[in-house]
Amino acid sequence: MRTAAKIRASRLRRRPVLPVTVQPTKADIAIANAITHNTKPAPEAIARALTWGADEKVLLALAAAGWLASRGRSDVLRRAHALFVTIAASLLPHGLKAVFDQTRPDRRTVVGHLHGVSFSGKRNDAFPSGHALHMGALASAAGTLPALPRRAIQTVAVGLSLTRILVLAHWASDVVAGFALGALLERLLRLRTGYPLERSKEDDHANS
Repeated sequence: MRTAAKIRASRLRRRPVLPVTVQPTKADIAIANAITHNTKPAPEAIARALTWGADEKVLLALAAAGWLASRGRSDVLRRAHALFVTIAASLLPHGLKAVFDQTRPDRRTVVGHLHGVSFSGKRNDAFPSGHALHMGALASAAGTLPALPRRAIQTVAVGLSLTRILVLAHWASDVVAGFALGALLERLLRLRTGYPLERSKEDDHANS
């Protein structure tokens, strides 16, 4: 008996610390359940199409194209910053998902699939949302723009992030965490790229 107890204790001690399992909150579950029982195939299809707007491959291609097109122009700093941030925002979620495990909500429903929900990505890669991380970085970078384009870009960024909840690819907290991490990442990278830390007040007055 003592030997068996020692073996069990030894196995417990040897359990790997990583990955860390993240559990959804009660609010996460309530939101996912509401979507599961009320969604339809049409809105799910629309949301899946829209969510491509926050996909890392699409954003990397756009950022690279923008940087190449801006070489020699006055806005080269802004485009270079955008490319740098997009690359960093693409790498960070992969590193975090190697540390954290969380089952996606679309793997915990049957009713949802009957209502048009499809499978997204790897089963345990829910935390954090990479799409939302990109959108948080975009919304933060837009903070230096004049009022009208700033508000438009930030509205789109929030909207595209919310599609990840609607298609049950992520829990709501995954999207909030991803968005906040993206904004923080963009702010930190400004110190490296020399991107302006504050928006121009003159631009705000001109567009108000």
